[in-house]
Amino acid sequence: MSCTRVEKVEHPNRILSYVKLEWKNLLIISVTGIIYNVGMTAGPYYEGLLAQKLLDIFNGSSTAASMFSLAITYIIVIIGVQLSRALKRFFVRRFANDTSRNMRHMLYNSLVNMTPEELQNEGLGSVMTKAVSDVDACVEGIRKFITEIFDTGVVMIAYLAMLIGYDWKLALLSCAFTPLAYLIANFLKGLIARASAAYKESASRLNSATMDRVTNAITYRVNGVEKNRDQAYETHLSDYEQKAVSANIFEASMQPIYNVIAMAGTVLILYFGARNVMGTGWTSWNIAAFTTFLSCFTKLSTKSSHAAKLFNAVQKAQVSWARIQPLLKEYQSTDQNSSLDLDTPSDLSMDDVNVTWPNGTEVLEHVSFHAKPGEIIGITGPVACGKSALGKLLIDETHYSGSVKIGGHEFNFLNPYEKSRLVSYMGHEPQLMSDSIRENVCLGESIDPLPYLDEVRLKEEVLDMPQGVDTPAGSAGVQLSGGQQARTALARTLAHAGDVLVLDDPFSAVDPKTEDIIMNHLEEIRNDHIILLISHRLRHFPEFNQVLFLEDGKVTVSYHEQLMKNSPDYQDLYHRQTEGGDLDAAH
Repeated sequence: MSCTRVEKVEHPNRILSYVKLEWKNLLIISVTGIIYNVGMTAGPYYEGLLAQKLLDIFNGSSTAASMFSLAITYIIVIIGVQLSRALKRFFVRRFANDTSRNMRHMLYNSLVNMTPEELQNEGLGSVMTKAVSDVDACVEGIRKFITEIFDTGVVMIAYLAMLIGYDWKLALLSCAFTPLAYLIANFLKGLIARASAAYKESASRLNSATMDRVTNAITYRVNGVEKNRDQAYETHLSDYEQKAVSANIFEASMQPIYNVIAMAGTVLILYFGARNVMGTGWTSWNIAAFTTFLSCFTKLSTKSSHAAKLFNAVQKAQVSWARIQPLLKEYQSTDQNSSLDLDTPSDLSMDDVNVTWPNGTEVLEHVSFHAKPGEIIGITGPVACGKSALGKLLIDETHYSGSVKIGGHEFNFLNPYEKSRLVSYMGHEPQLMSDSIRENVCLGESIDPLPYLDEVRLKEEVLDMPQGVDTPAGSAGVQLSGGQQARTALARTLAHAGDVLVLDDPFSAVDPKTEDIIMNHLEEIRNDHIILLISHRLRHFPEFNQVLFLEDGKVTVSYHEQLMKNSPDYQDLYHRQTEGGDLDAAH
């Protein structure tokens, strides 16, 4: 399925939107479903005829040849009915697969466009449960509902019409028990909903505990607290097992009860049906009629119990839908379309910009500066002064008022693709994937990672690894050292460099010699880029075109020599590092 198709979901938070998208499959399901389920009445009908034919043969009023002819006709009809059933099931499954894909695509699109704060509040375990099991439960509920419309609804009407045609009084009397199964199912729906909701929440907690146990395994082992974490995990696992049993016990245990209740009318058929055959009942039957009526009722009762079970399945699906519905938002297109000239280096300007966190807390005010391609802008200041917040403004993780323009275009008006092409970002955390070093640099593109690894002085180290560039980085880069993680992330940023490179503390995990080498490479590529280098380490700040010094929510835009004359705080920060040799004094 293409992304274009997914974008046509008009209202992602409405189930009907996903159903409408599959109208072609539903049309085929409807036609084949009606043929199959109406054709199901052929079974009881021909079974009755065969029973009567067998009796006639014993009585000498019919021949084996006519029995064989009737059996062949029955087989041909059943083959046609079963072919319709196979087609219906194929397109039902296709409908379910397509719906699952559409729903997951919309959910994943919403998740990747959530802010880190929203994802943190949602919780990783909850996101995993919703993205996998809740979507599965929703789609399964829709599939069962659509299937039962035909496999239960249509065929029940056909069976009931057939029963009434043979003896309407006995039909109504024997079917009187069926509504009782539905009443019990309706009574249990509240219990099922609560048990299912508790089960989903427990699954979310278990997923979170699992991810925590795997991700932080080394930390727990080094600090000797594995036993404590194992006990905590076992508590979550035990709770999950109990909730899982509670969530399924009603549905699993009630099915036999539904069957018994629905089949209770069989006793009445045996009594009153026998009277009909003997000529003392409400109507006159032969063996064929009795056999057909009993077979038809048995199949009707089985379908009735399935319908009662369907109520429980739909109720569980409603619980899952309620969990994922708030996350299903309007699709945010990732089409690579732009009317901008993305091949020409762009300048960057900020005019009276106020920076705030998503919760509204103001970080910086009245930020104004202009940078041209080829310039390196150093950004520094005390701890928690807003350096990272200023950098995150260009990846939409902080908000701003005022004007931010790249290439003369207001940043807020650019689409996601344009922003990704114009701005490249490396943050505090390397955010490496559980994949090879090659994939962490290339991100699926057909490029050679070695030149970029060389630019960050990591090429030789990688080539000395057992699998070279195909060496796994491990979960979140755990197989690499801190410095290797940071340099891999920097190599990735350089491999996908936009017009503006935001590098947040790229030298925090490297030694001064490596820092010098990396800076030399940045100098070589600066002509086509603007580099915003956020750092506590000021050794190279005298070489930068501009310096933004942040303090107490204010931003001083100048250059190194001027700040050394006019800013005692900047002067003190620089001297403590260069004269004392403590490159990370500001930390």
